[in-house]
Amino acid sequence: MSFKILLSLSIAFILSTVTHAQTATVTISGVTKNKSDKTALPFVNIILKKEKDSAFVTGTVSNEEGRFNIPNIKTGNYFLQVSYIGFTSKNIPLVVGALSSFLNIGVIELVQDAKQLQEITISTKQDDVSNKMDKKAYAVANNITQTGGSVLQALKNLPGITTSQDGKVELRGSDKVAILIDGKQTALTGFGSQTGLDNLPASAIEKIEIINNPSAKYDANGNAGIINIIYKKNKQQGFNGKLGFTTGVGALWQKKDNLPSIRAQYQTTPKINPSISLNYRKNKINSFLQADWLYTETLNKNEFVTRSFDDGTILNQQTKRNRNTHFVTSKAGIDWSMTSQDMLTLSGLFGIEKIIDRGDQPFFNKDFTNRLRLWQFVEDELKTTAVASATYQHKFKQAGHVLNIGFNYTFHREDEKYNFVNILPTFIGLDSFKLLSDEHVADVNVDYIKPLKHGRIEGGIKFRYRDIPTNMQFKPGINSPLDVNAGGAATYTEIIPAIYSNYVFESKKIEAEIGVRVEYVDLKYKVNPSHNTYKSDGYQYSQPFPNVRVAYKINDQNKISLFYNRRVDRPNEVDIRIFPKYDDAEIIKVGNPALQPQFTNTVELGYKTNLNKGYCYAALYHRITKGTITRIATQVPPSTLIYTVFQNAGNSSNTGVEAVFQYDFSKVVSMNTNVNIYQNSIDAFTILNKYPVPSIYTANNEKVTSGNVKLNAIFHLRKQTEVQISSIYLAPDIIPQGKIGTRFSVDMGLKKQVQKSKGELFFNASDVFNTLTIKKTLNGNGFKITSTDFYETQVFRLGYSYKF
Repeated sequence: MSFKILLSLSIAFILSTVTHAQTATVTISGVTKNKSDKTALPFVNIILKKEKDSAFVTGTVSNEEGRFNIPNIKTGNYFLQVSYIGFTSKNIPLVVGALSSFLNIGVIELVQDAKQLQEITISTKQDDVSNKMDKKAYAVANNITQTGGSVLQALKNLPGITTSQDGKVELRGSDKVAILIDGKQTALTGFGSQTGLDNLPASAIEKIEIINNPSAKYDANGNAGIINIIYKKNKQQGFNGKLGFTTGVGALWQKKDNLPSIRAQYQTTPKINPSISLNYRKNKINSFLQADWLYTETLNKNEFVTRSFDDGTILNQQTKRNRNTHFVTSKAGIDWSMTSQDMLTLSGLFGIEKIIDRGDQPFFNKDFTNRLRLWQFVEDELKTTAVASATYQHKFKQAGHVLNIGFNYTFHREDEKYNFVNILPTFIGLDSFKLLSDEHVADVNVDYIKPLKHGRIEGGIKFRYRDIPTNMQFKPGINSPLDVNAGGAATYTEIIPAIYSNYVFESKKIEAEIGVRVEYVDLKYKVNPSHNTYKSDGYQYSQPFPNVRVAYKINDQNKISLFYNRRVDRPNEVDIRIFPKYDDAEIIKVGNPALQPQFTNTVELGYKTNLNKGYCYAALYHRITKGTITRIATQVPPSTLIYTVFQNAGNSSNTGVEAVFQYDFSKVVSMNTNVNIYQNSIDAFTILNKYPVPSIYTANNEKVTSGNVKLNAIFHLRKQTEVQISSIYLAPDIIPQGKIGTRFSVDMGLKKQVQKSKGELFFNASDVFNTLTIKKTLNGNGFKITSTDFYETQVFRLGYSYKF
């Protein structure tokens, strides 16, 4: 579709919201003292009133040390009324904004003599789009159309997020997104990359945070930003919890029939997801447990491919993959309040993911009159993850003044077995290989936060040690196509110490955050000396990663913001893994141990205006990347095998405009639209693919204007019933060496509260009209690939949950 159609869609469907960003509140603290002798004044009355009509909001009294806290203050204009018998009262105007959850007024000195009042200004304007200036938070429970599915499915309906052709999430057209769980990187979702989102159950998740412009306190990896997945955790007194059960079915209709003579593709695929969340809080102990089991059968891939070679050869193939997945996750822990100021949290997360793929790959000639060969395979993959965490927090007497010390250890085992049947007219070959990879990651971090009168300061240090020994063993059959000399052992070792500092400032008109993170990285990749192509490699760097955020509040309704940050994408272990991957028999993926990090600078200019019942937010952004990491496909005639190898393919840029419009038309209808239009550009480059034999690939400059429109509507009906409709349109875009076509889908969901709001019933359907397919073209040195993937996208789910 053209730009005009994109614009028309955004206007025609300005309906809808996913989930609303959660409203942030602020805790205000201070100390009351006698002006004359500087002694603390206990039991001083502190009353918060609205500026407009002097209406009472809340109040407190100072303690024996003169200290006071006023929690849970929402956005608005207020004043503090401070009074004490024998002393002159004070009225202190307050403008509450959202950069800091804790603000320290400092010392309030009371005198017996009359004195000109002094204004103390605290600015924290609540931003629905950007909570605390850099973050958007969405409650998973409100995403009705994807309730009961995976985290990946829940993410795709959130503003600013799309899904790439290989199942990764993208922020503003880039899949270089760091995925965190409870603020930490784990092997469940990847270290510096993303993985496992399509199998992680959304029922375990409380909310999802999107951070487009991360501050220096976050790890520097992930140029597109950060997605933080927050697990459920209840802190109510006594025993409480939630039980849930979801069932569903997908692939009710075939999008496209199989090519002749292969096994049937999955249809009427079942989905099952029971879950339990328990919490017990008494005195100084809070204990919690969250457990989920997700079982799915899925037509994971159903791709029809035509490969055309410059010598006139044309091959037609289908890649069909039937997938069975069992994924069990559990998280448990305790919070121990050792004293009123010291807390220790111990937690553990354990996950087992079992995946079995049964696939067929028939290869035919140009007119489908002759089947040239057939690959049939079984992939048996078991992933085991264990995470142990310990966090100590010391709260100083001033509210929000804290010291956090944390330790996080992750063990992740990847155990894969591939078995192939290679059927040709003259023989049948039986081939197999086994991959075993053990990942050990230890993180230690120290973080310090101190609120100020007009903001806060924060800083910290972090140290990471990561070690991944990997072993690949090939077992070839008759006339095997496997490269047995590319197996063996390899070990990935990474050491990263880092230090950061941030300063946040708030005044009546200005919001600002300035920070820098300095990282040292030492990566070594040791390769088996007998490998036929690659040698041991690695890299080191010491780099600063600054961030700057400045916002000017024109008035109470309008604000303009400017962001800048520098980030890095370090190659993950699978990106440099030396072993060929045969999940596609004749398009083989290989890593590259010489791969270097890519560095990105991002600038964003944003404008926000508040409406009576909504808001409008627009952002113009520009992102420049040096040493762009991407896969490059090459072919070495006369072989028709194609090898895709990770490379640093020169420089690239992404420039775009994003707009979010949200409006509550009535108590019944809440609507939101998200439009993102951008231009992707990849500079000309020349690279050398070393595997399996040296081959040079040269690409010209590529540039395309693309975008997406995301529309959501929630209807609040009678008897605690809600209906949500979501629609996504993705315009054509460029991918490495090619293009990806238009994608479009509509999701629907219904939710009803029952049993006095303790129970909840829901029904939803994804890709209602079964329209979502992925069409791609790929141009290489001497070949062209066109493909369409008719994989399973339509799923119907029914579920029930109960809170007690």
